[in-house]
Amino acid sequence: MADLKQRVEEALKDIRPSLQADGGDLELLSVSDDGIVTLKLTGACSGCPMSQMTLKMGIERTLKQRVPEVKEVVAA
Repeated sequence: MADLKQRVEEALKDIRPSLQADGGDLELLSVSDDGIVTLKLTGACSGCPMSQMTLKMGIERTLKQRVPEVKEVVAA
């Protein structure tokens, strides 16, 4: 479990600069044993109308590619 969370955190480090360039960021809240990653979008991302698409089409897709155990990414 700790290894899975660590691998998710490493993958998120590559995603963060894109979010930060637009004034946003994310916070990893949890990684469940069944591969559900819970994130909190912060900054400009928290109120952005495109945040759900960013979460699913960007963050989730990238995490699934880098960490195959990830099944879904959800927002807190």
